[in-house]
Amino acid sequence: MKKIGVLALQGAFVEHIALLNHLKVEAVPIRLPQELRGLDGLIIPGGESTTIARLMKEYDLMAPVRELALDGFPIMGTCAGMVLLAKNVSGINSETLEAMDIGVKRNAFGRQVDSFETDLEIPAIGEPHFHAVFIRAPHIEQAGDGVEVLAQLPNGVGVAARQGKMVALAFHPELTSDLRLHAYFMSIVHGER
Repeated sequence: MKKIGVLALQGAFVEHIALLNHLKVEAVPIRLPQELRGLDGLIIPGGESTTIARLMKEYDLMAPVRELALDGFPIMGTCAGMVLLAKNVSGINSETLEAMDIGVKRNAFGRQVDSFETDLEIPAIGEPHFHAVFIRAPHIEQAGDGVEVLAQLPNGVGVAARQGKMVALAFHPELTSDLRLHAYFMSIVHGER
């Protein structure tokens, strides 16, 4: 059985663990660097990106997670996790992992009251469309050559991407009962995609 860590410093980590458990995946909360050992993948959840970044530095997680990402370790980041994976971020003044060749805009859609839900076409997971929950979400402003944009809003703005074994989502799949994006990540972990 594969073992997936979920960064558990702040944000929606409990919901990710629950979805992974529905997929019969061993999921464990990660708060300290030594807990990264023995993992097959890592999820960086949504939450408050500057708070998560500050706590990652405080708990000495920034450098080891960056090293894992640069070594091709499977990592999925959702919402704040997308911000933390990005090489370039507008609207943030804290350190990120700078692991994925994307530029993102933090809080791209506005404040909490501007949060919204929409159905996205995501060919990588098939039909039906995925009901996506956007809460103070980022969006992709630019994607490098090695990045595959997995989903866009109707106006063409990118909201999901993959580079190697890293997946970044601007929305919160853990706040739905749809397991397909977590299953997609697990297929990357298993080396099937």
